[in-house]
Amino acid sequence: MVTTSRRYRIEHRTVYRYSDDVSASYGRGYLHPRDTPDQRCLDHRLLVEPEPSDAADGVDVYGNTSTYFHVTRPHTELCVVGLSEVEVSVPRWDRENASLPWERALPTPSTDPRAIEFILPSLLVQLPPEVRRYAATSFTPGRPMVQALTDLNHRIHTQFKYESGATSVSSTVLDVLEARAGVCQDFAHLAVACLRSLGLACRYVSGYLATYPPPGEERMIGVDASHAWAAVRLADGSWVGFDPTNDTLGDERYTTIAWGRDYDDVPPLRGVIFTDAETHEMDVAVDVAPMP
Repeated sequence: MVTTSRRYRIEHRTVYRYSDDVSASYGRGYLHPRDTPDQRCLDHRLLVEPEPSDAADGVDVYGNTSTYFHVTRPHTELCVVGLSEVEVSVPRWDRENASLPWERALPTPSTDPRAIEFILPSLLVQLPPEVRRYAATSFTPGRPMVQALTDLNHRIHTQFKYESGATSVSSTVLDVLEARAGVCQDFAHLAVACLRSLGLACRYVSGYLATYPPPGEERMIGVDASHAWAAVRLADGSWVGFDPTNDTLGDERYTTIAWGRDYDDVPPLRGVIFTDAETHEMDVAVDVAPMP
């Protein structure tokens, strides 16, 4: 029997430690899985310690759910845990539309005004000529979208080295292209930039990828991490996820948390603190566990 959906229990734990008291902490987190045609969020809780004096959920312009919290008790450690249960199905995108020439998917304000924002440059996804030239090798005139997309995915996967520390928060898409190294966030930004440089609508996706141990070995708990990939709009207005870090199209292993123009739209956590602390450290542990 072919499995068409999977359930996961996801724990995303972030711990901040400070060298002196923090008198107040404001935070906002994108940790709530989205509901989509291929995904259902069965349950979600956000636990914050110390307990916030104020907290509220909100929905942004892209339909993502975020949670705001305000901690007013003095603390030297802040722990934020997102607990979720999700069911993810095999994505149902139209193979016929994906086989049309990629130019057929170019959106216009009249055909899909909501997609136009995803063809424009953003703070972390600039569109220098070098990016367009890199993309054009895969997206030759008249080539079927799925073939061009698969080729670009494979080229980024094989031509770039996954290397933590090769980039920083200030690195640009051009920096990544020149260094030929980075992490999943960098490769997602590069892929998004490639497609936008051609006029295609492409969004940055934040979420999780379930990993499985080799046969006969037990799962290691807490070794997964948040992940990033991209999604491109097809001619019929549907979207296909693709992951250049792992050279694959999106499937039921991928849990979507949020999407936007780039990472800055949907970071797992960001905030402001009031403190005299000179140093701090952060530990992040993510566990994506299959459920029966």
